[in-house]
Amino acid sequence: MLARLWPGALAGCADAGRCCPGRDPACFASGWRQDRVYGTCFCDQACRVTGDCCFDYARACPARPCIVGEWSPWSGCAGQCRPMARVRRRAVQQEPQNGGEPCPALEERAGCLEYATPQGQDCGHAFVPAFITTSAFNKERTRQAASPHWTRNTEDAGYCMEFKTESLTHHCAMENRPLTRWMQYLREGYTVCVDCQPPAMNSVSLRCSGDGLDSDGNQTLHWQAIGNPRCQGTWKKVRRVEQCSCPAVHSFIFI
Repeated sequence: MLARLWPGALAGCADAGRCCPGRDPACFASGWRQDRVYGTCFCDQACRVTGDCCFDYARACPARPCIVGEWSPWSGCAGQCRPMARVRRRAVQQEPQNGGEPCPALEERAGCLEYATPQGQDCGHAFVPAFITTSAFNKERTRQAASPHWTRNTEDAGYCMEFKTESLTHHCAMENRPLTRWMQYLREGYTVCVDCQPPAMNSVSLRCSGDGLDSDGNQTLHWQAIGNPRCQGTWKKVRRVEQCSCPAVHSFIFI
C-alpha cells in the first residue's frame, strides 16, 4: 500500500544496485533506513557502524567471508646439507565481500634439513650444533631412508636426550608465526627433551648430530632452531633415556 501511495518509498540498496566497501559517502540511496527514518540511506560497509544503512542492506549486501582451498603438499627443502625452508600454499576461492571475514595466511614456511646430497651421499656428519624443531613435526615426517644403509631393523632405533638450557637469544621469544611459535617456549634453566629418530639419525653410528652424548654434562653445547637461524642458544646434557617424557611444549626433535 505504501509503495502505491508513495512510489519509491521502499527503494534501497537493491533498487539502487549499490554495495560498497569501507566508508563511501557516494554509496547511498533514498528510502527507509534501518532506524525507521525515511530519507538518504547508505549501502557502504561502514553503515553498520554509523547506523544509517538502507532497510534492505543485509539482504542486498550480505557479508561473504574469504574462502580458501586446501593446503598444498609441503615442498621439498630449498637445498641440501644445510638448514633451509619448506613451503606450502593455498589459493583464494572467494574474496571477502561486504565486511566478511578476511583471508587467512596463504603461505606457511617451516624449517627443514636434508641429510643427503643430490648424489645420495650422507652429509649429516657435517653438523656440529644440534638443529631442533618442535616434536609435532615428527608426526608429519616420513621415515624415508636418508641413506641406503637404513633397513627395517634399524627404523625403530631411537633415543631421547635431556638437556638443561643455559642461554638463548631474544629472537626465540619474538616468534609468533604458526609454525615457529613453539620457539616461544624455550626458556633458560628448563629441562627439555630432544628425540633422535630417523632420518636425522645417522644410519651407521645410530646417533644424531649435536646430541652431546659424549659430553660429561659440564660441557656447553650449542643448538639452533630450524625455521629461524637467529633463535639459538646453549645447553648442557642431563642424560640419555629411551623415551622422552617432557611436557609437549618442552619436547623437540633433532632434524
